[in-house]
Amino acid sequence: MDLNHAMIYTRDVSRALAFYHGLLGLTVLEEVRGPDRLVYARLKLPSGAATIALHLLAPGEELNTGGVRLYFEVRDLDKLCRKLEADGAKFSKLPTVMPWGWKHAYLDDPDGHEISLYWAGQKRLKKARAPKK
Repeated sequence: MDLNHAMIYTRDVSRALAFYHGLLGLTVLEEVRGPDRLVYARLKLPSGAATIALHLLAPGEELNTGGVRLYFEVRDLDKLCRKLEADGAKFSKLPTVMPWGWKHAYLDDPDGHEISLYWAGQKRLKKARAPKK
């Protein structure tokens, strides 16, 4: 089994595309336009085979952003966060080494979906160790 993609529902595909493509640098693979606006876009991450899809929320549906956080691993996290901040990104937490040893930065996409940019390095596929109290 392999993860194909994550579907992200949005109120405005063009605005979400500006965030994921324009700000984060994902590559646009396809766009689907409805009569008056974009209704879908699929993007590829800079490395690996993973993709994300941006899907317009259906009329009358409520957007729920809680319960899922997207994680994007970035080798030079500090450099990327400085660039994103200079480009206007608003971080809720700048790069910080967390108690389990991974370095994380947090920001929200335009719809409020929480994004973690992080670097785990060699620790990525190893069991996390809880901090000693």
